Amino acid sequence: MNSRDRILGRVRRALADVPPDDTPYEEAVPRAYLREHGALDAEERVELLAENLADYRALVHRCGEGELPSLIAELLARREAATVLVPVGLEEGWLAGTPVTRVPDRAESTPHELDRVDSVVTACAVAVAETGTIVLDGGPDQGRRRVTLVPDHHICVVRVPDQVVSSVPQALERLDPTRPLTWISGPSATSDIELDRVEGVHGPRTLEVILVG
Repeated sequence: MNSRDRILGRVRRALADVPPDDTPYEEAVPRAYLREHGALDAEERVELLAENLADYRALVHRCGEGELPSLIAELLARREAATVLVPVGLEEGWLAGTPVTRVPDRAESTPHELDRVDSVVTACAVAVAETGTIVLDGGPDQGRRRVTLVPDHHICVVRVPDQVVSSVPQALERLDPTRPLTWISGPSATSDIELDRVEGVHGPRTLEVILVG
């Protein structure tokens, strides 16, 4: 008998006296949570997202669809990036005309190889206005979770207003809980040691978010 069997055995014993007609788990606890704070229209959601992203020290940019490739190229040039990691499903046109060596998202890439990459460009699954949070779910245009945790510079593209929701409960309704979800609220930072803020501890030191509308 392994640990898993022991744990499941204890669960079965604990539930042995529960009658078959007992209240289902989904209904046992009232879940009348507040789903959002106020009723925001699409433009207000985007404005709140931009404000909270900036409050978390993310760098926020806005552009139209046609301006996206030139903006990404400009942001990479400002960083003097020589290499950029590209998820397999990222739209080809986003990096059109960018004179930067593209590094594919490969399962066999080591942490040291990823650490040598200057930047990574991804899309996202959803963005939460109230918390200034961007969620990645490992989709083809977002890549494996580690590609956005190891490189020091992350450019993330959010389509507005379609990908922006007001609250976390609304975001959860759009997400598949079985996927590898990465919740990002600003660049990686910690203040655990003497309350001094240190950025880039367990993720990118610089997060740039492009709101494309």
